[in-house]
Amino acid sequence: MGIKVSRAHDLMQNAMDYRAARQDMISGNIANADTPFYRPRDISFEDTLAQKSAQIFGDKSQTLKMAHTNGAHLDGIDAASSAPTMFFRDGHMARNDGNSVDLDVESTEMAKNSTMFNALTAALKKDSALFKSVIDASSKTS
Repeated sequence: MGIKVSRAHDLMQNAMDYRAARQDMISGNIANADTPFYRPRDISFEDTLAQKSAQIFGDKSQTLKMAHTNGAHLDGIDAASSAPTMFFRDGHMARNDGNSVDLDVESTEMAKNSTMFNALTAALKKDSALFKSVIDASSKTS
């Protein structure tokens, strides 16, 4: 069993993995900008991260739980999945070749995703540096 840096450390690592997967998907959309009938893809992982955050820090959601008034009733269906979901990002006019990739949208989404990835990297470095400083300080007092 490894040393746990903080409760948020694993959550930030998962978020970085999802951001990297999203960056790859957006890059694929840009690479296929001239492919006939190509529809741009995206990945949604915010619900998954919220679910993991609730597991780590305790469920503080405002979701109303379904009451069970009879033991014979079926359980409700949990709409949240435990994995990121891929979807087609439509809503833009398809060109004559059926392709609906909008390079402006893709480059904007890539820039937003890169900014979030860099913020997560900085947060992980800060989290790890704090842990390292505690170890260094404790080794000097021995």
